[in-house]
Amino acid sequence: MTTVSCGKQLKEKFVSGRGLARLAPLAAPLALVLSLGLTACSGSDDDDPPVTQGSSNEGDSVAVTVTREGDSFTPNGERVELAVGQTLVLTVTADEPGEMHVHSTPEKEIAYEAGTSEHEITIDRPGVVEVESHEPDTVVLQLEVR
Repeated sequence: MTTVSCGKQLKEKFVSGRGLARLAPLAAPLALVLSLGLTACSGSDDDDPPVTQGSSNEGDSVAVTVTREGDSFTPNGERVELAVGQTLVLTVTADEPGEMHVHSTPEKEIAYEAGTSEHEITIDRPGVVEVESHEPDTVVLQLEVR
């Protein structure tokens, strides 16, 4: 009988608002702690740092080296940060000729021969732009243009 009475008393306090009024000073700090905890645990692919291996940012351009050996590309889908209007200098070293497509607006094509060649492109709109090979079908780079 005591348990029912105790439960009934607690219910009456919180339903009547008297108990809630006592908890009000704790609401703001509790909400802050919970929101900070959720923020610290959240994450996404957008938080991944952009690729730095094989790329450099000197002055007004960003340089990236792309290597093709058979059907394999290095880098392989990594993100590279690029400012709107900034020049991307691609040095392509390939064991056979091919072509990469830059899926920007308008789209661009980069044809390369076997050996080493250098290509420059500029993206004029913000967003994520894929640079890919269609033969073999591979995303080589993702340009994060800001």
